[in-house]
Amino acid sequence: MPGEAPNSSPAEEAGKRLLIVDDDEEVRRLVVRVLRSEGYVVEEASDVRSMREAIGRALPDLLVLDIMLGSEDGLEVLSTLRQRSDIPVILLTGKASEVDRVLGLKMGADDYVVKPFYPAELSARIATVLRRSSPPQGAPVLEYDELAIDVVTREVKVRGEPVDLTAKEFDLLAFLARSPRQVFTREQILAQVWESSSAWQDAATVTEHVRRIRRKIEENPDAPRWVTTARGVGYRFEP
Repeated sequence: MPGEAPNSSPAEEAGKRLLIVDDDEEVRRLVVRVLRSEGYVVEEASDVRSMREAIGRALPDLLVLDIMLGSEDGLEVLSTLRQRSDIPVILLTGKASEVDRVLGLKMGADDYVVKPFYPAELSARIATVLRRSSPPQGAPVLEYDELAIDVVTREVKVRGEPVDLTAKEFDLLAFLARSPRQVFTREQILAQVWESSSAWQDAATVTEHVRRIRRKIEENPDAPRWVTTARGVGYRFEP
C-alpha cells in the first residue's frame, strides 16, 4: 500500500460513523488512524461475523468493505446486506478488472477503491459518497406526498394539517424518514434515537412509539402507508 498522503476531510462530514471491514490488520490500522484524525467515528472488523455484530450495535453511516475476506466473498456479503439496508458501501478490491468493478457497482456498491491505495483517496471517496447520500442541507423539510416533516421547526403535517407528536415520537419518525426503505431493528433504533440499548431499556418502547406514530399520521394504522414493519426484523419508512 502506498504511504500516507496529506488530506483533509470536509468539516461537515466529521462525526459520521464508519465501519471498516478488512482481514488485513495493517490496512485496517492505517485507514482507521487516518480517518479518526479527520474527525470520523471509526469501528473496525476483521471478518463478516464481527461486521454483523458491529452493525447490530449501531448502524454506521458508511461501510468500507474488502471483497476478499478470507473464505468469505465480499460481493455475496454486499448482496445479502442490500436485501436489508441501503447503507452506503465502498468496496476495497485488489482486483483491477473492469468486470469485477462493474459487478460490484451493479450489486449495490456506491464506489470502489483498488488496492494498493492512498488513504487520502479513500477519504475523498468516503466524503463524496456521504455527501451524495445525505439529505440536502438546504432542504430542511422532508416531504413525502401528503406527509411533511420539518426537521428544523420539528413540525409534522399530514395533508397540510399539523400533527401533535411528542419529542421522542418526532425523533423516531425523522430518524426513519431520513433513510427511506432502510430497515432498522429495534436495538438499532434504541441506540440511534434513545442512545440506549436493550440492556438498559425495554425494546418494546420502540414498538409502542411506532404504534403511537401510526395512530397519529396514518389513515389506517392497521395497514400503515409510511411506517411499515419488516416482519421478524424491524421497521422502515416507505416514501
